[in-house]
Amino acid sequence: MDIILIPGLWLDAGVWSDVLEPIRASGHTPHAVSLPGQGGEPLNATLDDQINAVAATVDAADGPALVVGHSAASTLAWLAADRRPDAVARVVMIGGMPAQNGSQYAGFFEPEGNLIPFPGWQEFEGPDSDDLSEEQKTAFEHAAIPVPSTVSHATVTYQDERRRTVPITMICPEYSPADVEEWRAAGQIPELDGLEIELIDIDSGHWPMFTKPAALAGALAAIADRS
Repeated sequence: MDIILIPGLWLDAGVWSDVLEPIRASGHTPHAVSLPGQGGEPLNATLDDQINAVAATVDAADGPALVVGHSAASTLAWLAADRRPDAVARVVMIGGMPAQNGSQYAGFFEPEGNLIPFPGWQEFEGPDSDDLSEEQKTAFEHAAIPVPSTVSHATVTYQDERRRTVPITMICPEYSPADVEEWRAAGQIPELDGLEIELIDIDSGHWPMFTKPAALAGALAAIADRS
């Protein structure tokens, strides 16, 4: 199965480097998406540009694909299911959940000009980053790409209710499956109301592709096997 890998904020397709070979060894075909504005053209990209880039990768897949989004890109993965419900076999959300219809894609930080630079590790102290080494943190900061505010502060618009028929797996890194169930019960993930979701725990911080790449690749391969 083709496994489409979408990076979260500030990262390009290289974030998936350490999971590609283990996925290939499992018999599946990974495709790390180069998002416009995050390592891909145009640099002044919009959210629609990113949606179109993901949809184009889905269109090029050999059959229905497993679409994986990390962090904020969990919304991009869900938007792919919205735009291509018949071509997405399952959506996997790693450390994130889809934004509500009509809300901002990722309006967590104030823009500096028209860009959202990486805000520094103080914003991610604790379980998010405890398992990252100082070397990994430094490498992350050097590689971080400011995200256009035309992406981060764009309004999310879903178009096709058939997305709700696409199976969902949530991989829980710095939080637990029990946390997700609690948030859902409290109505904090309205886009997923009423949907069945597979929850998988992984013992890592927010970036398991850096700190637990073999475990993450194994989880994704196993999900693809049963999809």
